[in-house]
Amino acid sequence: MGQLGGAREAVKRTLGRLLTLGAVAFAASAHVGSPDTYFEGAAGDYPIRVIIRSPGVVPGLAQITVRVLAPRLVRRVLALPVYWDPRTAAPPPPDVAERVPGDSTLYSAALWLMRGGSYSVQVTIEGDRGTGVALVPVQAVATRRLDLPTPLAALLAGLGVLLLAGAVTVVGAAVRESVLDPGAIPDRRRTWYARAAMAASVVLFALLLVGARAWWRAVDAAYRTGLYRPPHASAAVRSVSDAATLRFAIDDSLWTNPNRRWSPLIPDHGHLMHLFLIRDSSLDAFAHLHPLPRDSTTFETHLPPLPAGRYRVYADIVHESGFAQTLTAGVDLGPPGGAWHASDPDDAFIADESGKRDGGRAKGTTFALADGSTMTWDSGDQAIVVDREAPLHFQVQTRGGEPAVLEPYMRMAGHLMLTRFDGAVFVHLHPAGTISLASQETFLLRQPGDTTRGALGTRLTQYERAATTHAGMVSLDGSVSFPYAFPQPGRYRLWVQVKRAGRILTGVFDAEVVTAAGARTVP
Repeated sequence: MGQLGGAREAVKRTLGRLLTLGAVAFAASAHVGSPDTYFEGAAGDYPIRVIIRSPGVVPGLAQITVRVLAPRLVRRVLALPVYWDPRTAAPPPPDVAERVPGDSTLYSAALWLMRGGSYSVQVTIEGDRGTGVALVPVQAVATRRLDLPTPLAALLAGLGVLLLAGAVTVVGAAVRESVLDPGAIPDRRRTWYARAAMAASVVLFALLLVGARAWWRAVDAAYRTGLYRPPHASAAVRSVSDAATLRFAIDDSLWTNPNRRWSPLIPDHGHLMHLFLIRDSSLDAFAHLHPLPRDSTTFETHLPPLPAGRYRVYADIVHESGFAQTLTAGVDLGPPGGAWHASDPDDAFIADESGKRDGGRAKGTTFALADGSTMTWDSGDQAIVVDREAPLHFQVQTRGGEPAVLEPYMRMAGHLMLTRFDGAVFVHLHPAGTISLASQETFLLRQPGDTTRGALGTRLTQYERAATTHAGMVSLDGSVSFPYAFPQPGRYRLWVQVKRAGRILTGVFDAEVVTAAGARTVP
């Protein structure tokens, strides 16, 4: 009993620490083709929106913007990237974000991410309401290789030729004239020695260039090999006690290796994995499931009665380091059969939603939910443009047209999953953006001595249980919003999930995203 009381006190202390750091972002991470980080929450008494543009290379310079969302007198905005490893030396002083000219609420800074892995960007606001701090988890991974621009390559090549010619000339002059008296004319033999030395230097410099080229190719190959890719996974359907069961297996050799570099998985909203199924090509069937772990590499869940076809599979996981990633696979489902018994109460699906949408992409698109209520997307009059904040605001109303009361669905007001029709983008959003709640909590709960695998995960599990117990109503006016900017143009489908009266409801919407050049006013 004493140990239990101590654990409860530790959880209370942690909740207190959380309040001093501002509002928690209740979000889970799921990103395919969308590398930037979006966060909306609070740093103390300062409501803020933070966007961190991924450099795509490591080391790399990430661009961060901080917008203060309410009238506040702000004296200074600080940003500090903190690496996850508790054994890492103390971080350097934070960078001061500069105010963007012409916008008194927007601040900008550039942050170096020096190592691959999980970071927490600590945003500090100093102003008339005191000092507030928010933690924004960021995944630093190398996903691309920067090509040398052709004009710059030509310039550097020309300068290199001049430098080489100058070096050869210096060698010749040194051999020919360095030991002569001032004004003396070198004889024929010394001139030939100089020419021989110049020829030898050309050969030597050529060998050095060949060696340097081989070294650079080796470095480039090592960098290419180290480019981030999620662990390979596979999905298959099998029958267990006459029930269709989906088995999701992480079969990557780097994962199964006993000396693997991945830290253990931790629960995010009480689940080690959030699994999404989307019927390929038609996108007319969707499921959000929470498989149960069978071992360290295999997860299983009962399949809902989804229509037959080929499905895209996305799996969200979070590591004890705070690193969140999405694994992908594909699976073929046969015709549904038998009753469905959900593996977890938070599981939900929707299929064949055709005919329920009113207006397609028009303003105020409305979707009829399964309980008779409606969900309306206030998409605005303007086109949705790549890399511009999208108007992802939704309103749920009862049958009588009154604002619906939304209950917490896994500790948040809503989930939004979106994908481009060709599968190039898949994102899992919540009202606080793209960050992972579990990732944020690892930085809140981490202690300097957390070097033992699993120690932090145990504390995080305790914390999540306490937070779930104290969860209350999330939205009394039926509204829910998601901060985001679409990374690529094209046609997208959105699934918005909320919970009311103990039932998980899913709305389905379409969006057309255009480039800035193709932007036009929606009629």
